[in-house]
Amino acid sequence: MELNALLEIPVALPSHPRAVALLMAELSHAEPSLRRLTQIFGTDPALAARLLELANGPEFGMSRAVCGVPEALALVGMPQVRALVGSAPLGTTSRSVPGVNLQQFWRYSLHTAKMARSLAGVVRHNPMAGYTAGLLHGLGELLIHLGHPERLASVDSVVGTFDPRRAVLEHRLLGYGFGAVSAAMARRWQLPQVVVDALQYQHAPFENSVYEPLAGVLHLAAWRAWAREAAWGDKELAVSFPAEVGLPLGLDIDMVLQQDPIDWTAPVDAGAYLV
Repeated sequence: MELNALLEIPVALPSHPRAVALLMAELSHAEPSLRRLTQIFGTDPALAARLLELANGPEFGMSRAVCGVPEALALVGMPQVRALVGSAPLGTTSRSVPGVNLQQFWRYSLHTAKMARSLAGVVRHNPMAGYTAGLLHGLGELLIHLGHPERLASVDSVVGTFDPRRAVLEHRLLGYGFGAVSAAMARRWQLPQVVVDALQYQHAPFENSVYEPLAGVLHLAAWRAWAREAAWGDKELAVSFPAEVGLPLGLDIDMVLQQDPIDWTAPVDAGAYLV
């Protein structure tokens, strides 16, 4: 299936049931807290993507693309936000996306977003763009699994869902990897070009004609988040660190680990990361 055909599949990307419940509770108030809404939307890739798509739509006619959840919430009216949340499909079963552990996906995406925001600040890039790219970067993997559940089984048997080696295997099998799919979706949602480029080139940030530092930031953030999921120790971290990406940004492994904003000593609880 070609990439454009994959994008036309009529599927709805699932949201975390607890995130939806928390949003519905906050939106039931006469004056919902924008800070609280921002916090919750920022934990769920699908909800954040739908909100950003709405904010960047023709209805608002913005002269520049909306980059993050806070700006989108300031722009979109509460009735529209309530409708968006109320219609969100829930990832309630293991069959919602065949072959993907959604609890792991939501946790990993949030960790990547937090790490990307932190690293973006270090290299003097837009932290909000970093957070958005980190949160949304894996959505293409959900769509690939929904579109190719049988073909992806062979890849799933070899590497984890967000293992750094996965993109190469997907490209060999399909002609594209999840990064290209995430970028194509972001382009359709009219997200800022810097976010689209970061998603497009996240797997090999500086092996192309577009030198986008945020792609390198995202690559490093995803590496760190996956290391957590894989429970890598010091040796595995040292061996796997993508120095070819870090060094052009002026970041070595110690600098990356020191900027880590996440408490990795906390137990891996499927729902504990949600606010």
